[in-house]
Amino acid sequence: MNKKVPFSTYAIIGTMLFGMFFGAGNLIFPIKLGQMAGTEFWFALIGFLVTAIGLPFMGILAIGLSGSNGLRDLGNRVHPMFGLIFSVALYLTIGPLFAIPRTATVPFSVGIEPFIAPEHMKLWLVGFSLVFFLIVYYFSLNPAKVMDYIGKYLTPAFLVFLFILIIVSVVNPMGSFEKPVGDYINEAFMTGFKEGYNTLDALASLAFGIVVINAIKSRGITNTKDIAMATWKSGIFAMTLMMIIYAFITYMGATSVEAVGTFDNGGLIFAAVAKHFFGSFGGILLAIIIILACLKTSIGLITACSEFFHELLPKISYKKFVLILTFVSFVIANFGLSNIIKFTVPVLMFLYPLAIVLILLALLSPLFKGRQSVYAISMFFTFFVSIIDGYKALVEQLPQVKVGFLQSIEKFYSAILPLYDIGLGWVAPAAVGAIIGYIVSLIKK
Repeated sequence: MNKKVPFSTYAIIGTMLFGMFFGAGNLIFPIKLGQMAGTEFWFALIGFLVTAIGLPFMGILAIGLSGSNGLRDLGNRVHPMFGLIFSVALYLTIGPLFAIPRTATVPFSVGIEPFIAPEHMKLWLVGFSLVFFLIVYYFSLNPAKVMDYIGKYLTPAFLVFLFILIIVSVVNPMGSFEKPVGDYINEAFMTGFKEGYNTLDALASLAFGIVVINAIKSRGITNTKDIAMATWKSGIFAMTLMMIIYAFITYMGATSVEAVGTFDNGGLIFAAVAKHFFGSFGGILLAIIIILACLKTSIGLITACSEFFHELLPKISYKKFVLILTFVSFVIANFGLSNIIKFTVPVLMFLYPLAIVLILLALLSPLFKGRQSVYAISMFFTFFVSIIDGYKALVEQLPQVKVGFLQSIEKFYSAILPLYDIGLGWVAPAAVGAIIGYIVSLIKK
């Protein structure tokens, strides 16, 4: 007879999961969404929660229920080459190309930028990010102690201040909802849906899933069904907490326009809201806490990525990878938060359909008995749509990169693929590919 698992176990694992996902970057997108969505607040928020909460939860479940030994193992179900390339692309995205540089630029935007003259901004960003990544490099060589200290004390302090700010903004609203702007006017749900990509949490869930499974096993839970149940309950705990925070931060943004105005990114909005309620002292305190919270996130990501690449290329030491990844992150951070966010979008529009389909196939695997052809053909069809999604997003940022034949393919997709114009053109090809893959597997059998 299996021993009953106490709620405290689920709470502890759920809190760990929350800490892994929720960094300062998760603050800047919902507050910006709130400002832009205005009266379309609820539709935009629901769309955002689907990708910022639902997909990461499904990613954790996909690893937990499929019995995979991590992302590359799961990707190998498509093909070993896909498993290698996709896992490398994903770790680069949640690592030195986008997520790690953001850990430096978010606290800079919140804590330093509001106090600096525009003409001195680049120099201050170089100085701040240099000191930030020197600290990250030092502690990433031996991360255990600082991660434990920051996790026990600084993350709770960050959450306490955040909840104080949330409560004050709800009790004493800054203003009423403004009219929506941009794509939020007519497509609030789908714009919020795609905005949720920016948190990178669905991609991170595929990398973090095995960490959660190992944490569950370390608690003495070894039965497959019990692991699945623990993953489910712990995930519900973490995602419910994140959902509550996202909802209130989005509300904060939606009511802030009248009081603080609009800004280029959510970091500046958050700084302005903190200053509005608590003056300069509140802004500085928030900045200090976010800097420390981002240090924790950055150290964790550098450590995870260095371990992955060292395992992939064992001839290069873990310490060398720490140095390489830290340096690359420092260079990219100096492009600034707004530019990092801008160039993240095309990559995410390419990677997210592949990640979503892989997650769904892993969860539905018992229905088709994990047949490799189902994975392979479904992902193959998805790829040819997601690559154009990424190209289309890149052209929106850099019109000069237009390529004639890719423009023709994009128009063709727009004409024939259902849901393409709202960013879901990959759904039908993925489903058709899965059906064809299943038929092929039956013929082979």
